[in-house]
Amino acid sequence: MSLTIFEQLTTLLNDHHATYRVMEHPTAGRSEEVAKIRGTQLGQGAKGLVCHIKGNGVKQHVLAILPADKQADLTKLAHQIGGTRASLASPKEVDDLTQCVFGAIPPFSFHPALKLVADPLLFARFDELAFNAGTLERSIILNTQDYKRIAQPELISFIRDEENE
Repeated sequence: MSLTIFEQLTTLLNDHHATYRVMEHPTAGRSEEVAKIRGTQLGQGAKGLVCHIKGNGVKQHVLAILPADKQADLTKLAHQIGGTRASLASPKEVDDLTQCVFGAIPPFSFHPALKLVADPLLFARFDELAFNAGTLERSIILNTQDYKRIAQPELISFIRDEENE
């Protein structure tokens, strides 16, 4: 029997002696709603986007992690990885690569074809990050430095400049 994403996450965090807590909660559709339920700031949310990067000979799926109060600049993301364009993956690709429904994707990649990147701002503002743990009804609130140490995402700046919105 294979482990659920939640079980893989908690095993990984326990094996690396991470400081975290698990919170069960009702399903919330939007980052703002789940932050209220968790009692965390919106910017503490680690939002994961599964993207497909193409161009310049690059064909790469990427799990891009950024603070939930920011928007991704997919063109900037594509260029940072060496491609020319990026698009959000289809629901089927998201399911195949993460075994999670959209919105429940934790900021960890358990699939060899899914490259993990994070925007540096994720580590600059809060001591703890909050994210859905493979299900819309369960969150993990994790020490930020433990996340960085365990997940070891490649750091890439790809947040959309707010003056361009």
